Amino acid sequence: MSGAIVKRTPFFKILIANRGEIALRIMRSARRLGYGVVAVYSDADRDALHVREADQAVRIGEALPAQSYLKIDAIIAAAKASGAGAVHPGYGFLAENEDLAQACRDAGLVFIGPSPEAIRAMGNKAGAKEIMQKAGVPCVPGYQGADQSDTVMLAEAKKIGFPVMIKAVAGGGGRGMRLVADAAAFPDALRSARSEAQGAFGDPTVILERAIVDPRHIEIQVFGDRHGNAIHLGERDCSVQRRHQKLIEEAPSPAVTPELRARMGAVAVQAVKAIGYEGAGTLEFLLDRAGNFYFMEMNTRLQVEHPVTEAITGLDLVELQLRVARGEPLGLRQEDVTFSGHAIEVRLCSEDAGHDFMPQSGTMARWQMPVGIRVEHALQSGSEIPPFYDSMIAKVISHGATRGEARGRLICALEQVTAFGVTTNQGFLIDCLRHPVFAKGEATTAFIGNNCDVLLTPQPDRGSDLALAALLLYVTNPHAPPWQRGRSLSATFPLGLRIDLGHGMQEIEIVRERDGSYVATRNGDRFSFAIDELDQDSIRFHHDGLMEQARFLRDDNRLHILHRGVTLSAHDLTLAPPESAAAAGGDGKVRAALNGRVVAVLVKAGDKVAAGQPVMTLEAMKMEHVHTAGVAGTVSAIDVAEGEQVTTGKIVVEIEAAA
Repeated sequence: MSGAIVKRTPFFKILIANRGEIALRIMRSARRLGYGVVAVYSDADRDALHVREADQAVRIGEALPAQSYLKIDAIIAAAKASGAGAVHPGYGFLAENEDLAQACRDAGLVFIGPSPEAIRAMGNKAGAKEIMQKAGVPCVPGYQGADQSDTVMLAEAKKIGFPVMIKAVAGGGGRGMRLVADAAAFPDALRSARSEAQGAFGDPTVILERAIVDPRHIEIQVFGDRHGNAIHLGERDCSVQRRHQKLIEEAPSPAVTPELRARMGAVAVQAVKAIGYEGAGTLEFLLDRAGNFYFMEMNTRLQVEHPVTEAITGLDLVELQLRVARGEPLGLRQEDVTFSGHAIEVRLCSEDAGHDFMPQSGTMARWQMPVGIRVEHALQSGSEIPPFYDSMIAKVISHGATRGEARGRLICALEQVTAFGVTTNQGFLIDCLRHPVFAKGEATTAFIGNNCDVLLTPQPDRGSDLALAALLLYVTNPHAPPWQRGRSLSATFPLGLRIDLGHGMQEIEIVRERDGSYVATRNGDRFSFAIDELDQDSIRFHHDGLMEQARFLRDDNRLHILHRGVTLSAHDLTLAPPESAAAAGGDGKVRAALNGRVVAVLVKAGDKVAAGQPVMTLEAMKMEHVHTAGVAGTVSAIDVAEGEQVTTGKIVVEIEAAA
């Protein structure tokens, strides 16, 4: 199934058909092996770090992926223009696209990945399931027929029995995937999954599967070469997910015994040998509580979470990819693969976990990663995070002798992450790692859903947080008396501040005392601070008998603070007018909640709508986000069209409120 043996042309320069952290990751191994590296970029990535770090870079189109990173002809032309002899697709975009692999073959370029035939066979979820079923591998019951009509799909879903899972046959990463509880919700979920799959992968085809309740998501890393060798590198547990996208991955899995690992590994190796697979691949399984495992799909590429496998095996998976691609044998037997310790990776994403994981874009004003731990990223202070691509902006990976040690190191590292200017899921990841269920190694794919009351419920503003924000707003105000060590000549008058930490405006007073200390008062509660050191971006102070420190960034009326591992964003509303009805959402105008592209207008002028009714769907960072009516009434205007790119705050639908 791997196709005819193709003579490998030696290559000395590699074009990386991707962006961001994975492009930099590939560059690192490629350069260590003596290869030149070429980057590609869209208009949105012209100044991106992966472009600056490459030996050469080629523009391939406009910002949207369909106009740049998904353009096969542009990728091939860029390789030819730069003199690259090989193409590495990374992950996402065209990484599992057989047409790119075939185009490389036709152009005399080495595709660093499996053959077009293998990608076609295993990259398509429906086809892969058929192959596995013939091989006797247990698969989740479902429907993967050619008839994709709405009527047939609904009938097949009813045969399978709800709840069912809708999955795009192409790609991965949770795009084009929907869990459907009943027949009534099926039509809307099917439309949404198809739309998302078309936008992300260019193919709206989907399959149906029975939803297995509360499973573990276990994947087996495999490698094959053109000489018929194949091995597995153990498993990864990827059960902690939101919207079917992985957030935390670890190796080995707390739920997999050595015996189960041997069985799953043997199945995976047998599968890749059967199709003559070359390069890196991953077989993904669902593991139920009884220890039964079911094949889901095969990813015919490098995985986002490959660093945890590298950490426990000591192998460089990108190096193995490059060696296999140039025709070398793996040089490893199964008995040569050993595992050491435990590794955990988290995906730091530009998203607001407290608001339905809404993706965030904008300028990362300050970016500082922890030292002494592996971090994969492609940002620096001042970097722009565009709204067109995946929301993952960094991966933080820890390795320890035990799982507990790895978890502790990762928590400490995340507490040191400085990401000011764009909201991230930093605090949410820390909460997940600290949660007793995860700490015990008992998390399933239902972990976030089952614990959302603890993980996702917004916490009220603490008085101490407000007090610290008031202190920093006061001492960083250019018109305030400058801070100096020691006693003050005189006390200052109390200054009233209005501050929003994300949960509404709060009032607090602050004053500097004669002894040089500062007192913040809120609702009769007093918080006293003595400053020991104050720099441009950090403060060291005494509070409640403890010496503490915090990092901060003042940006006009915005103040970003990292304190005790928590990032706060304070908005100084002291001089701002009272909140208007428009800002509160009561003016009948639906505004875009994020930068994105209109993929569905769900109402038309003249329609009667109820408060909370969906009226429009925007797509950002490869995910769809439904916008709803803020008031009941009649739609008076539609201000955008399908396919249009809109910015945060733009009015998209206008509603005349009912009398």
